[in-house]
Order: sequence, then C-alpha cells, then structure tokens
Amino acid sequence: MRFAALSLAVLLLASCAVWAGGVSVGSASPSSADPSASAVAGLVDIGAGLQGHDGLRATVEATGVVNVASLAVDAQHRIWAGTAAFTDAGTDAIWLIPSAGADPVRMIDGLHTVLGIVWVGETMLVASKEQVTAYAGFNGSTFGSHRAIVTFSAGVGEVNGIALGPDGRLVVGISAPCNACITTDPDSAAIVSFLPNGSDLRIEATGIRAPVGLAFRMGTGDLFVTMNQRDDLGDATPGDWLAVVVPGEDWGFPDCYGQAAAACIDEPTPVVALDTHAAASGVAIVSGELGTAVGTSAIVAEWARGIVVRVALGGSGSVTTGSVVPFVVGLQNPVPVLADGMGGVLIGDWATGRIVRIASIA
Repeated sequence: MRFAALSLAVLLLASCAVWAGGVSVGSASPSSADPSASAVAGLVDIGAGLQGHDGLRATVEATGVVNVASLAVDAQHRIWAGTAAFTDAGTDAIWLIPSAGADPVRMIDGLHTVLGIVWVGETMLVASKEQVTAYAGFNGSTFGSHRAIVTFSAGVGEVNGIALGPDGRLVVGISAPCNACITTDPDSAAIVSFLPNGSDLRIEATGIRAPVGLAFRMGTGDLFVTMNQRDDLGDATPGDWLAVVVPGEDWGFPDCYGQAAAACIDEPTPVVALDTHAAASGVAIVSGELGTAVGTSAIVAEWARGIVVRVALGGSGSVTTGSVVPFVVGLQNPVPVLADGMGGVLIGDWATGRIVRIASIA
C-alpha cells in the first residue's frame, strides 16, 4: 500500500493506479459509496468535521503525522503511527502519540514505507520495505535494540499490513511487483506467516495481487484481507475486494482478477466487492463496540475515494457474507484503520496527517 502509489498527483492526473512502492491509487468512478452521492444522506455530523452513523462521535487524537499509513496501540494505550510517503526516499518514520490530543513525537527516522505495525508484548514489529523489524527495550524515549527478524528478496513487492493471529503467529501481506506478471518469488502476491522471533516463515495463501490490510475477527479467528485489483484495465477493472483468507488458498493471480471468466471458476470468492480503483487499505473488525446499529462489521478505508465504508458481516469462515454502506466521510485519503481495544476505531488520514477516533456515544 504505499499501496500502489499514495499520491494526489497520481490520483488527479491518471485514470489508473500505479504501484510505486505503496498504495494503489487511481481515479474513482461513481458508485453507491461515493461520498457525494445520495447514499450518504443518512449520515450525520459526528464531530471533527466528519459525517457518520448516528450514535457515533469522532474525536481528533493527533495531527501532523502526514503520510500516516499504519497504526498500533501498545499495552499502555499509546498510539504508534508509521508513515509511507509517495516516493521512497528513506524519510519515513514512526511517531508516538502519548495521549489523546498530544503532539506526536518522532521516535524512529530513516525508514522505508512503513505499512504495518503491531505490538507483541514489549516488542514492536514493523513491516516495511522488504523486511519486518523488531524494536525492543523501549524506555519512554528510545528503543534499546532493533533487528530485522524477517528479510524478503529485493523486489519482492510491497510489504503491507501485519497482524497478530489467535495462534500467536504474525501474518503479513505482500503485493506483486506488477499489475499482471507471473511472479517468480514465492513470497510475492502472497500472505506469509511467522513466529514473533521471525522463525518458521511459511506461505499461507497465494495468487493475491495486493493483500493490503489484514485483521482477525475475535471469536472466529477469521482473517479478513483487503485486496487491490489490477489497475491496467480501465473500465474493465472489477472492484477491490474484502475477503476471508483461508490457509492453503490460491486466489488465481494473474489469470483471475475477479472477472467473469473460466480463469476464476475454481478460485475463492470475496465477502464483498468494493469500489473500483478504490485503493482499499486498512480494515478493522468490530463486534458490537460501536453500538447495535453497527453491530458486527468490517470497517474499511478506501484511499482513492476518501471514504470509509462499513461491511455488515454475516456468517463466518468461507461462508461469510457482507453488505457495503458508507460509514464515515469527510476524510481526504484514509489509510490505516485499527480497533483500539478500548471500544473505538482509529483512522489515519494519509493526506492531512490527522488521526481520528470513532466511538459510540452510548
């Protein structure tokens, strides 16, 4: 997800997205999720200049983290934010927001495309260009040590979101380095997993052009993944996907990309199709903490459309069903979405550097 190239310039000047070490972007065609469409008429002001479901409140947790592309919360409930600039010049960083409304503190400099952060005990794991790094020994101002625990091949593709599974393994999504090529690196266009120390690396699912956001559903252990589609097909491009991924699956890339063709007959199918050229990015799963009207849902950011959608979920596993409605509008380019473990959902706006929290009023 610097998806396929996080850039307003690309969005405005090109009709298709380009992967330049990050977020998949492109001009968006009108759809029911368009924030200018009548479909959002039911949304109300929820604070922080946003509109959303009635019964919710938005508050600004932090400002100034421009290019925010990943979020995590540690055991002390502090927010950590990673950035992914449009062009990888080694200037990305990780910021700490010590408390709501506090000034962000730049903690780690000189990074490359930080698209995933997760805390495992007292260790912060960071997914960035071609590696996952473990930072340990935080004393309140610095980390005592850091080391790359997983290193991928040069040119493997974007290393995207990272999530801790209920079995204690970490999962990471890795994009293909192309729109439609046959990849030769087994880690490309795949979801991989490993133990927290970086050992026992294995491939969990293949044939996924761009697995960007990853989140597990509590209770079922289902792994939800946002998938960016090809961006070289113009109007023939299907919508991005939200899917439940099961170990051992092959999603058919590059032959199958969601089209109605023989190449897709025996391939897995997503929970829902999202907007075309949406640059679907972060995903969080909620199960009632945002109120009964939201219920059990996947909250998904669409970077290119400037909207966060809600996918109401039914069933579980491979028979999970969903329906898509707008959830929050008023952000410019939302990317990371995270259930904060305290009843709220954090959303980072890549373009403006704002981090907002959505919570139930009740």
